[in-house]
Amino acid sequence: MHLVRFGPEGRERVGIRHGDVVRDVSQRVPTLSGAALDPGSLAALAALDPHAFPIVQKPTRLGACIEPGGKIVCVGLNYSDHAKEAGMSLPSEPVLFMKGCRLSGPNDPILLPQAAQQVDWEMELAIVIGSFALTVAEIDARNYVAGFAGFIDVSERNWQHARQGQWVKGKSWLSFAPIGPWLATPDEISNVQALDVWLAVNGVRVQDGNTADMLAGVDKLISYISHFMPLYPGDVIATGTPAGVGMGLKPPRYLKVGDEVRGGLTGLGEHQHRCERFA
Repeated sequence: MHLVRFGPEGRERVGIRHGDVVRDVSQRVPTLSGAALDPGSLAALAALDPHAFPIVQKPTRLGACIEPGGKIVCVGLNYSDHAKEAGMSLPSEPVLFMKGCRLSGPNDPILLPQAAQQVDWEMELAIVIGSFALTVAEIDARNYVAGFAGFIDVSERNWQHARQGQWVKGKSWLSFAPIGPWLATPDEISNVQALDVWLAVNGVRVQDGNTADMLAGVDKLISYISHFMPLYPGDVIATGTPAGVGMGLKPPRYLKVGDEVRGGLTGLGEHQHRCERFA
C-alpha cells in the first residue's frame, strides 16, 4: 500500500495511491500519525476495497507522506564511499544526529537561507516508525515499522562543520527534511537492502548508490537507536547517504537559486525540488 497526503500545506488529506490514481481515504483515516501508523491499523486499511473511496480528480500538491511532528533521527557516515569522500574514518558504531525542522513535501521548494554558503544534498532511505519501540532486538525490528519513504537530508555544510558544536545547526533550516512522495508499507518492498538510491542536480546524476552498501542496515538501526531513546509512531530514521554529495565533488558544488533537484529510490517514487531564496 502506498499512502500519501495531498492538498494545501496545513490542510493535507490522506490518500491511497492505487494504480494510476489517488483515492481519498481521509474519512476513514483523518491523519497519518499516532495509532493510524500502527502496522495493525495499516493492515486493516489495506484489507478494504480501494474502489470504495473517491478518486482525487485533480492533481494537487503532495505534502509530507506522514504528519509532521515526530522526531527525525539521522545516521551519519553509513555508506563507506560517503565517509571516504567526506575524509572521515568509518565509524565503529552508527553515528546519530537530529534534525530540528519539520518534514516537508516531495515537490516543495528547498528554501536557501540568506546567509547560506554551502547547501548540500543527501538522498536517503527513510524508515517511518509505526509503534512504540524501546530496546528492541534486531530480529523483531520490522514489527515496529509503518513503512519506508524517500528522504533528502538537506544540509548547510558551513553551519554543520565550521560553526562549532553538533551537526544539528547545519541540518535544521526550514525545508531541509523533504519526505515522500508516498509511504510504502513493508509488504511493498521485497528487499529494503537492495534499493537503488539516486539524485540529480539540473539533470546531471551525482548520486548513484544502493542500500545494499549501508554499513548498518534497517534492522540494526532500529534496534540500535531504540537502545538510546524511545521511538514513537511517526518518528523518522534517515538511514544515511551514498557518495556524490556536493562537498565530495571536485571542486565542491553547492545548491544555488534556480537549481532543480530530483532524486529517488527503487519503489519509493521521486522527489523534485526547485531551490528558492528564503525571503
